[in-house]
Amino acid sequence: MHGRKEALIKLHEYQSRELLAEFGIPVPDGHVAQTPDEAELAARRLGGKAVIKAQVLTGGRGKAGGVKPAQSPEDAHRAADAILGMDIKGHTVNKVLVGRLLDITEEYYASVTIDRTNKRIVFIISAAGGVDIELVAAQTPGRIITIGASPLEGPFKDELLAHLIDLFPSENLAHEAAAVLLKMYQLFIEKDCSLVEVNPLVITRDGSMIAADAKILLDDNGLYKHPELERLRNMEEYSEDETLARKAGLSFVSLEGTVGCMVNGAGLAMATMDVIKHFGGSPANFLDVGGSSNPQKVIDALSIILRNTHLRAVLINIFGGITRCDDIAGGILAAREQLDISVPVIIRLIGTNQQEGQDLLQSAGMIAKSDMTDAVTSVVESVNKG
Repeated sequence: MHGRKEALIKLHEYQSRELLAEFGIPVPDGHVAQTPDEAELAARRLGGKAVIKAQVLTGGRGKAGGVKPAQSPEDAHRAADAILGMDIKGHTVNKVLVGRLLDITEEYYASVTIDRTNKRIVFIISAAGGVDIELVAAQTPGRIITIGASPLEGPFKDELLAHLIDLFPSENLAHEAAAVLLKMYQLFIEKDCSLVEVNPLVITRDGSMIAADAKILLDDNGLYKHPELERLRNMEEYSEDETLARKAGLSFVSLEGTVGCMVNGAGLAMATMDVIKHFGGSPANFLDVGGSSNPQKVIDALSIILRNTHLRAVLINIFGGITRCDDIAGGILAAREQLDISVPVIIRLIGTNQQEGQDLLQSAGMIAKSDMTDAVTSVVESVNKG
């Protein structure tokens, strides 16, 4: 891994639909509701019939009972009342999308994403729409079409059509599907996405092609180019610790282990977690303090790590380049004065001003190791002894 850790911003279906519509992809009419009364009113606006869909940042809504058809506004009220407040895979439903009920004859799957193995953008298309695409890939892989696209040249419409002609019931629909895929690709590139998925892409009884459901993942690293997309960030996606870390300018992800990790650099942070796992430990978090030598970042980082009630030990792993080891050591000592640290803290310092940092710590009765393996095995041993 190079540079910053990739962070993905998940969008709700209604937000994904907004972006699809912005790029000219047909989506059903719909309204977001937060109460059963709002859902009933929305259904009336749509002519009475509607589908009520839980808006949560996870899959499996249909299987969990979070998607219900409504044949009348009163039905919409009852459906929304049943869905709102529901727990779906640990996510509480706080709002629903009230969408136009479609008369569907065919369902397809279409997405644009990144093939990391082959280092290319890829289209994934299947006539098995409306179901879990991973299940289709595992059980009937022949039903999935994969088409690579160069990020420099883009996709070629003729190549897309060659694959779509036999997939769709008419040549006109194949051309329409190709146009939708090209617009999905345009959205993918222009908004720095990691995934643009339509499942299902449907054909209705009147012959219309509509993106009936959508999922979009944005790359947080590209968001600085798209300030208009910041409004789409859903804070319920982040733990309280992750929110605090964002405010402090730290890259942080909560995990389920017992070893708190404070590391400089995303690549070293990932490697540190791998080594902890290798020696039988379990990381409690990913935390990259970056290249700054500001001691306050160390205090902020440790204060967030120490909030974890499952924490058994902390590993500080610093490879000093731009980051100065003596500044990190100063931050550690300041944190010790300001914070209630009741778990073992194992420190590894190497690089710029390494000796000065080690001397500072040693004078305060703390020891900083130079070898990463030594530091990791020590922190795992401290957890096991505790």
